Amino acid sequence: MATTIVVAGKGGTGKTTVSSLLVQLLSQKGVVLAIDADPATNLHQALGVPLDQTIGAIREEMTEAVMRGAISPAVSKQEYLDSRIMAALVEAKRFDLLAMGRPEGPGCYCAANHMLRLSIDRFGHNYDYVVIDSEAGMEHISRQTTRDVDILLIVSDVTQRGIYTAAEIKRLIGEMRTRVGKICLVVNRSTNGLPPEIEKAIESHGFELVARIPRDEQLSIMDVKGLPVTDLPEDSVLRTAMRELMGKVGL
Repeated sequence: MATTIVVAGKGGTGKTTVSSLLVQLLSQKGVVLAIDADPATNLHQALGVPLDQTIGAIREEMTEAVMRGAISPAVSKQEYLDSRIMAALVEAKRFDLLAMGRPEGPGCYCAANHMLRLSIDRFGHNYDYVVIDSEAGMEHISRQTTRDVDILLIVSDVTQRGIYTAAEIKRLIGEMRTRVGKICLVVNRSTNGLPPEIEKAIESHGFELVARIPRDEQLSIMDVKGLPVTDLPEDSVLRTAMRELMGKVGL
């Protein structure tokens, strides 16, 4: 059974940076399925792998094919979707990547979303870990298009808005059918500890703060050069903080 980790939080907090390093570090322990659930679709860049197809585009194509009657009656829609997803899978050393993307047309995708969830559930069993880089609104979880969650890492920056959004995500999760094991808060880009106002906000929302990830100037330099996050040196402060985070959440 795969361990499923979802990385969530408001936009711009560094979710993709955390997700990419988590994928790379976990791939040293087992085989990982990385799922980019953010419509911005940039996890592949952080991981340094190419991306040619998204699940959103496949879902659009399937919907159009069904409307045209282009799918053979001998092939179920689920089989068609499974085969297309397998073709879209980006294979790398000890990890694979699926990018969810976004739908481009109008209409309801409830049936397609349900089939997508079934596909991800089936594929996930072939891996030791599933890491989901979620979008800010956690749309895929709210629509039940992701697996049950073993560890939810909510990433915030050192702002009241970030902590408030983290609390809203925690509240939203409690209202959903998705099973969540451990919910943890990660504060990213901290310098010289946390201001007392932020510490008070964290405490008031009942969060378990598992990590304070310091700002890493090496990452800023790499962003300018267009290098993947996974090229960070082994002794970088960000990578060290991520190893400590994994230890605290039992990974």
